[in-house]
Amino acid sequence: MKSVRRLLVPLAALAALVLPAAAPAAADPGPPPNSMASLGDSITRGFNACGWYVDCTSRSFSTGDNSTVNSQYLRIRATNAAINGRNHNDARSGAKSADMPGQASTAVSQGVDYVTMLIGANDACTGTEAAMTPVATYRANIDAALDRLKTGLPTARVQLISVPDIHRLWSVGKGSGSARSAWSLFSVCQSMLANPTSTAQADVDRRDRVRQRVVGYNTQLAQACAAYGPNCDFDDNAVFGYPFTLSQLSTWDYFHPNASGQQVLANASYAAGFGW
Repeated sequence: MKSVRRLLVPLAALAALVLPAAAPAAADPGPPPNSMASLGDSITRGFNACGWYVDCTSRSFSTGDNSTVNSQYLRIRATNAAINGRNHNDARSGAKSADMPGQASTAVSQGVDYVTMLIGANDACTGTEAAMTPVATYRANIDAALDRLKTGLPTARVQLISVPDIHRLWSVGKGSGSARSAWSLFSVCQSMLANPTSTAQADVDRRDRVRQRVVGYNTQLAQACAAYGPNCDFDDNAVFGYPFTLSQLSTWDYFHPNASGQQVLANASYAAGFGW
C-alpha cells in the first residue's frame, strides 16, 4: 500500500483569491484537441474513487471515461470524436512537483495536443511543516516541466490547475470523528491535519502557514502560465476556490475525492479552461 502521506488531497475551498498584478496571458482555445494527457498525482489517478486504496483512472476528472464523472476528456469527445481512445493518464499517486518534468516527457512522447497538470498538494501536505517544498523549488519544478512541454509540444495547449486549499479539508472534516480517525490512523497530511481539534495558537498559526504555502504555489502557477504564453491557461483559482463538502470525499480516507468529488473537479476545471 502506498503511503497515504504522499497521496494527494482532494478538491478545495475559499471562494476567491486575489493574485498579484501578473496574470496569465489570454489562453488560445484553438480547435478541440485530438489527444490529451493528464499530469499530476493521486487525485488525477482517481485514487479511492472506486475501490479500497487503488487508482481508479476511469474516474479521473481529466482523462477518465466514466460517464458519471463526465471528465474533461468526455466533454471534449462530445465535440470532437477524433480524441476517442487518445486519453493518456500520466499522473502517479504520490507525485510531487519534482516529478512533473518526467511526466511532461512522457506526454511529449505521446505527441498529445492538450495537457492538464494538477500538482502541489503533496508538496504542502507532508508529514511535518518543515518538510513542505519551498515555493522557489516548486516554481523551478513547474518551469522545468513547462519547458519540456513547450519544446516537445510547441503547439499543444496546457491547463495549469490550481492546488486545492487543504485548509478546507481540515475545516470540513475536523468535526467528523470518522475523518479524524482516518487522518490519525493513516498519518494523513500531518502538516495541516495534526491535532485537528486544537484551538491552540501554535496549531492555528501552523495551519495558516501551510495554507499560505498553497497560496504561494498557486501564485507561481499563474505567473508560470503567463510566461508560457497564449497556449497556457491557468484556472484562476477555480479549484482552489471550490467549496467542496465532506460528502465529496472518500469515506476510506476522508482525503481524496470520491466520484462526486471528481465530477465537481471536472466541472470547475473545464469551465475555467479553454472553452471548447
